[in-house]
Amino acid sequence: MSMGEQPLFEAVQDGNDETKDMEGVVEIQDTASANKVDDKSLRGEYTWVIENWSQIKEPKKYSENFEIGTHLWRLLVCPQGMNAPGQLSVFLDSPEAAFAPANLNPTASFKLTIINQKTPGQGDYWKESSHKWSQTETDWGFSQCMLLAELHDPERGFIVNDTLKIKVEITVQRDERYYYDSRKETGYVGLKNQGATCYMNSLLQYLYHLPYFRKAVYHMPTSENDEPTTSLPLALQSLFYKLQYSRTPVSTKDLTKSFGWSTMDAFMQHDVQELNRVLCEKLEEKMKGTRVERVINELFEGHTLNYLECVAVDYKSSRRESFMDLQLDVKGCSDIYDSFDRYTQVEMMDGENQYKAEGYGLQDARKGVLFDQLPPVLQLQLKRFEYDFERDTMVKINDRYEFYDELDLDRGDGKYLSPQADRSVRNQYKLHSVLVHSGGVHGGHYYAYIRPDGKTWLKFDDTAVTIEGGSKALEEQFGGEDEPGGSPAGRLQGPVQEGEQQQQQLAGTPLMPKQRLKFTKFSNAYMLVYVRLSDWPRYMAPVAKDGIAPYLLERLEDGIAPYLLERLEAEQREKERRQKEKQEAHLYCHVRIATDADIAQQVGSSQWFDLVDYDQLPPSRTFRVRKLTRFSDFKQQVRAAAHCV
Repeated sequence: MSMGEQPLFEAVQDGNDETKDMEGVVEIQDTASANKVDDKSLRGEYTWVIENWSQIKEPKKYSENFEIGTHLWRLLVCPQGMNAPGQLSVFLDSPEAAFAPANLNPTASFKLTIINQKTPGQGDYWKESSHKWSQTETDWGFSQCMLLAELHDPERGFIVNDTLKIKVEITVQRDERYYYDSRKETGYVGLKNQGATCYMNSLLQYLYHLPYFRKAVYHMPTSENDEPTTSLPLALQSLFYKLQYSRTPVSTKDLTKSFGWSTMDAFMQHDVQELNRVLCEKLEEKMKGTRVERVINELFEGHTLNYLECVAVDYKSSRRESFMDLQLDVKGCSDIYDSFDRYTQVEMMDGENQYKAEGYGLQDARKGVLFDQLPPVLQLQLKRFEYDFERDTMVKINDRYEFYDELDLDRGDGKYLSPQADRSVRNQYKLHSVLVHSGGVHGGHYYAYIRPDGKTWLKFDDTAVTIEGGSKALEEQFGGEDEPGGSPAGRLQGPVQEGEQQQQQLAGTPLMPKQRLKFTKFSNAYMLVYVRLSDWPRYMAPVAKDGIAPYLLERLEDGIAPYLLERLEAEQREKERRQKEKQEAHLYCHVRIATDADIAQQVGSSQWFDLVDYDQLPPSRTFRVRKLTRFSDFKQQVRAAAHCV
């Protein structure tokens, strides 16, 4: 092909012709490895060797069907040209496109090559194109592929011994809307939404991405007779294992059934904080007496010191309390440090609110809360929802509230810590997860930004998992107001017009530039999870299938129980098999075969109006058949199956 010659391609509909048996030798090579079926593109090539070229009389000739990228293809050649006299016409045909759903029809780029048999690879003639096949365009190619004079020139070497060789190389492009593989793109998979379980999915993803928590779940005692629908530990073990090794999004139905939830519960949004507490309490109860006892407390439990001291007399009292999470004010606070300032703010008890001290009567006093011990994993619930007494209703607080990549709770010379707190522990935290609520007080959508490795942010939005930038997880979840298109606040909409300027001057008002309209951002963070930097290596170490890292606690040194591992792997293999069948369902149909013996057995006993009830036939009589299979080939398949019985 000369460099200046441009390919001319056009659609040719020829879906009514039957596929004919081909003469000659066929060479097929599919270069797409079976281990790469989830690649963005599937590549393969096919060489059609057409013998007795000069003896072909029909205007169109098809190759046999061949498969590349799960799609069937065939080549179509018009020896005398298709609406182009003196030209060889060659097209790539997708026979299944005539009946396949539009979203499952192939999109591919391809290269058609007329092989020079005298000097293969050097004097070849080729043309390239790309196309999306459909019911109205089942084939695509070149009506003016090559001049017949050049094709038949013996010096060119395209026809040797009355044999022509045409090779096609195909690259099938996957439609990411239907074939996005989050495991391949990000290393992680999502969770299916049962109707209104996005809040639970966000929480589960966060807990799963605490490896130390996941290891503890794997070591909770279960028996071989337990079922995931009735055993919370087994349901959570199964869920975490599938999140770790599955290639496709994971269902949470077994887990919600183990909660005792009905289908209706799955369509109702529950409180995330309450679900987190109840789930951890149930797990803590199941862990008692095992080697993972108190792991929940070890991860999440901290202690506060509630104190009270009188101003004028020597009277003090204090009480140490534990917490698993903290609720921080959002309204009236500009950032997370303002919330901690308010949480530990000293309250004066004076006037009508004096404190009655034992032995001293009513006294002015100071009371407050300080942190006696902070946990390795700090769960912060942001109070985005509160009751509005004036409006007599619940409202969502969408005010701007800033939080940071790192959180230093030793700041201000340890102003948040009690006097007896261990000052040798550095309370410097790194942000691990941001759970987001998008919507209003009566409903909305939940998703999470999580940083499993401490570097790359990932967005977990039910089944979708994508890599995101840090600003998506932080700045864009502060809340507050924004402008259309996300423009910076205060940006000029345009210069003040002359007429407007004169009106402002006459009115004696200062000149002000136009401002863009602002709108409230209803998507904002409602839960933050920080992990202490000094504890990150301990609690965030990866979980391996074949064992646990040696520097972890002795109780977590063993791998996943062998029987549990075997059971979960078997479930995963079955799920992948069903998924593959589902992806290829448009290519196949099921045919059931009834024999004379079946008819004789059923008629008059279980059947009176039909010859046979196919549902009563044994599974061996059902055949999964490619839709374009010839009837003669299907008969051979049935005959072979009958001989095996």
